[in-house]
Amino acid sequence: MDDKSVQGKAKTVLTACVLFNLFLGVLYAWSVLRVNFQEYWGWTASEAGLPFSLAIACFAITMMVAGRIQDKIGPRWVMTAGGILCGLGLFIGGLIGNNPLGIAIAFGVIAGMGGGAGYACATPPAIKWFHPSIKGKISGLTVGGFGLSAVYYSPLTGFLIGQFGPETAMMILGVAIFALTTLCAQFVKNPPKGYLPAVPAGYKEPEQTATSKPSSADFTWREMMQTKTFWMIFIMFVATASVGLMVIGNVTSIAVTQMGVTDAGVFAFLAAWLALVNTLGRVLGVLMSDKIGRINALYVVLILQAANMFGFLFYNNLATLVLGVTIIGFCFGTFLSVFPPLTADLYGLKNFGQNYGIMFLAWGVAGILMPMLTNFLYDMQGNFYTAYIICAVMTTVMICMNFLINKEIKARRNA
Repeated sequence: MDDKSVQGKAKTVLTACVLFNLFLGVLYAWSVLRVNFQEYWGWTASEAGLPFSLAIACFAITMMVAGRIQDKIGPRWVMTAGGILCGLGLFIGGLIGNNPLGIAIAFGVIAGMGGGAGYACATPPAIKWFHPSIKGKISGLTVGGFGLSAVYYSPLTGFLIGQFGPETAMMILGVAIFALTTLCAQFVKNPPKGYLPAVPAGYKEPEQTATSKPSSADFTWREMMQTKTFWMIFIMFVATASVGLMVIGNVTSIAVTQMGVTDAGVFAFLAAWLALVNTLGRVLGVLMSDKIGRINALYVVLILQAANMFGFLFYNNLATLVLGVTIIGFCFGTFLSVFPPLTADLYGLKNFGQNYGIMFLAWGVAGILMPMLTNFLYDMQGNFYTAYIICAVMTTVMICMNFLINKEIKARRNA
């Protein structure tokens, strides 16, 4: 295979992975779905929150298992299975209709498992086809596709519900996800054994510090979990994901209770705008981390997010809500795009699929605990103020945690 053919194949795989995630990311449309379920079917906040929490948990657990499988057999068939399950879960949910437990199983378990299986396989093969110097950029593009999906899923879901009702809307989405994701998956494969990615034009080997140079060793998942650094990053992942998921899962409810918004068009705009800035965070944030380092990039977004969550206590109109959502979306996207290359930097690429699958369990933990806590506080108090305080304090503590992570990485690399 000549250089042009290799570069063409790498671009094909990257494009397929981005599009696959773009079609797979229906989770980020849940904010629109839950509002309609509460309006059409009279669900409580806890009932409407359960499918999302289950979806996140199943997504994360399945991602760990799928990461190990794709490390062994390659990504194509695991991604295909993921697309089938995700589409099937939405379709079954539409057939079930007004049944909180049924929707929780269909959307939360089946679609959540499909999402995790597919998402686990999109980033690793894309990264392996490209030079390590642009690892962060490639990661940002692939995970950015997932975040960008809500830009069209939110208004599309709202339109379909308005035209056909929630049941038919879910079935239409299920069929579309099934067809589009399975098609994209057929173009994804790992590079051949011994493959060396092309060096970018004008590339110069950077001066490397203890915290920026990649690991020379490929850690197994057991070896990774024996390091202090893993557990500190895992805790940070839980905390930062909790904050993002709290706002993403409740942005329309925040608009109603705190700003008095009732316009469905505004709800769709907020969900779509949140998805857009989330995507920008995934792309621009990881480019920032390539320039200034992963740890420094984490400092920037942690400080920004802590200040913003304290600010949510005082946001009282649509303009300030859009500001808060913009910051939350950007920070959440940055976290999700920095953790994959950080994991690869520290623990190598050979077992990256499984290693990051385990790291991503933090997202599942956050998806179970924070929505449950937020829904409980909201049902009890009728507002989100206590949740804001918890998120702000938690993020502030993570700034200190980032300092300890940096110190531990330096100690390990200088040993």
